[in-house]
Amino acid sequence: MIEVKNVVKRFDGFTALDGLNITVPQGAVYGLVGPNGAGKSTIIRHLAGIYRQDSGEVLIDGEPVYENPAVKDRIAYIPDDIFYYTQATIRDMMKFYRDVYPRFDTACFEKLGEAFQLDLKRPVRKLSKGQQKQAAFWLALSQRPDVVILDEPVDGLDPVMRRQVWSLLLSDVAERGTTVLVSSHNLRELEDVCDHVGIMNHGKMLLERSLSELQDNIVKIQLAFAEETELPKDLTILHRSETGRLQQLILRGRAEELEAKLALCNPLFLDVLPLTLEEIFIYELGGADHEVKDIVL
Repeated sequence: MIEVKNVVKRFDGFTALDGLNITVPQGAVYGLVGPNGAGKSTIIRHLAGIYRQDSGEVLIDGEPVYENPAVKDRIAYIPDDIFYYTQATIRDMMKFYRDVYPRFDTACFEKLGEAFQLDLKRPVRKLSKGQQKQAAFWLALSQRPDVVILDEPVDGLDPVMRRQVWSLLLSDVAERGTTVLVSSHNLRELEDVCDHVGIMNHGKMLLERSLSELQDNIVKIQLAFAEETELPKDLTILHRSETGRLQQLILRGRAEELEAKLALCNPLFLDVLPLTLEEIFIYELGGADHEVKDIVL
């Protein structure tokens, strides 16, 4: 289990993390999302043991991460920008990882070569960005980690390799109970692989739920009335737009209850639509303030 408790981090007077709390259950695939500057990469570097918090706790299975080699041995971390030694080949990096991580599995590394099919003798710096990401996953999964921390992990990978990487990760989750925390702006992809989601903003956790609970608690409804009709006053409306008689509402609540309540207003048309994670992200952050704006130049 990953636990972040009331973590504060400041840089030159700027508060990057402001009492942040995160809980990632063991064996979960947790999507950490938020706008640029929300603090996602900052907390990821705390979880990897790179940064030390000013206050609060960063724990994995109840143990602090910072300056704790026994915990770091169990973590695989793939940052957005990957570092490799200048002249190192993939085989050189494999030997380096094998020396650093006691749980590194050479047999697993050889087996995973069937999926990645990269030249072990070629310097990593001469590989494409996508191939370097493949090498990072190859090495990380060979560590046999208990916790995998990913920052924009599949950026640069082609669609086939993206699917291959997620398949390998999810197999590890299913077979070994690996815990995965992934930060990405590709919300459509996260929707396919994550079972828990945390939405950050301004260094704080805006909300944290299982994906099913999140999708059950916010609804898009389209409806139309024959004449102007006042909606029930107890609705929690996150967003409202109108095109002629057709209204579109983003409401907080359960779909069945909201549909029944609005049906009492006798609409000519009423339809309940599922929201994507991207739409939930926009409206939970503040609706119209985070929508794409039409600007005439």
